[in-house]
Amino acid sequence: MTDLERRYLRLLAAYPADYRRARGAEIVGTYLDLAQPGRRWPAPADVADLVRGGLRQRVRASGVIHLVPGVRLAAVVALLTAITLAGTWTVLELHPAPPNSGEPSVGPFVSLGIVTWVGWLLAAAAQALAPGRWHRRAVALAVLLTVALVPAAALTDLPRPPLFVLLPQLGLGLVALGSSRERPVSLRVTPLVAAVAGLAFAVSSTSNSFAWTYRALTAELMLQSAAVAVLVVAVLLAMGLALRGDHRGGWATLILLTPVGLLALQPLAGAADGSPAAFPPSWTALAATAGLVALVGPALLPVALAVRARLARPSTPGRTWNTPR
Repeated sequence: MTDLERRYLRLLAAYPADYRRARGAEIVGTYLDLAQPGRRWPAPADVADLVRGGLRQRVRASGVIHLVPGVRLAAVVALLTAITLAGTWTVLELHPAPPNSGEPSVGPFVSLGIVTWVGWLLAAAAQALAPGRWHRRAVALAVLLTVALVPAAALTDLPRPPLFVLLPQLGLGLVALGSSRERPVSLRVTPLVAAVAGLAFAVSSTSNSFAWTYRALTAELMLQSAAVAVLVVAVLLAMGLALRGDHRGGWATLILLTPVGLLALQPLAGAADGSPAAFPPSWTALAATAGLVALVGPALLPVALAVRARLARPSTPGRTWNTPR
C-alpha cells in the first residue's frame, strides 16, 4: 500500500462505517486513478470533496433530510443581516470625530473598517450579478476582509471597528457561506435591497454635525436589535414551516444561534459580568462570553444530529413478564 492510498483511506473516516465497508475501496481506487504520478499527498480539492461527501452521507444516515435546506435557509437570513449591518457601518464610517477632538481617524473615515464594509456591499452586488460559484467567493472575500482588519490595524497603528462589531459580522459571514448556488431571482436581488435599507437607516440616524462613533450607544442598540430580529425571524420561519411538516426552519434556527449570541455579545457579557446596564462590560467578560458562544453554538448542531439519529433508530422490543423463556 502506497502512502497516497493510506492517506486517502484515512480521509474515508469522514464517511459512516457501513458506507466505508460497502464503497470505500471503490472511492479510493477512483481517486488513485485520477491522481498525478508521483503524488504522495491528496490534493486539497480531493480532501474537501471527501470531507464534504462524508458529512453528506452521515447526514443521510441519520435520517435528517432537512438539515442541508436548513443550512441554506440560515445562510439567506445571515447574509441579509450582514449586508444590512454593513450598509449601516459604511455610513457610520463617513462621520469621523472633529479634528480637534483628539480621536484618531483614517483620512475622511472613522477607521479601516470602511474597506471591509465596502467589501460586503460589493458582495451584495455579486449576489445579483455573479454566477453561482462566484457569489460565494464574494462572501468569502468579505469574511477574509473582516478577519484581516485586526492584524491590519495592529500593523498600521490605525483605528478599526471594535471586536463587538467585527465578531457578529464574522459569524454571520461564515453562516452565509452555506448559501446555495441555485437561487431564484428574488433571492439574488434581496441582498441589494438589504444594503440599501442599511444605508438609508444610517443616513436617517446621522448628520454632518453629529459624530457617530462605534462607541456610541446607537451602535450597541443596532446590534441588539439585529439579534432580536434574526431570532424572531428564525423562530417564525421554523414555526410556519413546521406546520407543513418542513423542519428546515428548526435547523436554521439552531445554526443561527451562534450569530445571534455574537450580536447580543454586549448584554450577555454584561449579565455574566454583573455590571449595571449603563456601564460597558469588562474586556475579560466580553472575551469569555464570545468564546463560550463560539464553542456552545456550533456544538449544539452535532448534539442535535446525534439525538435525531437516536430517535430515528428503530427500537428493539424488550422482554416482558409474559414472554416465555
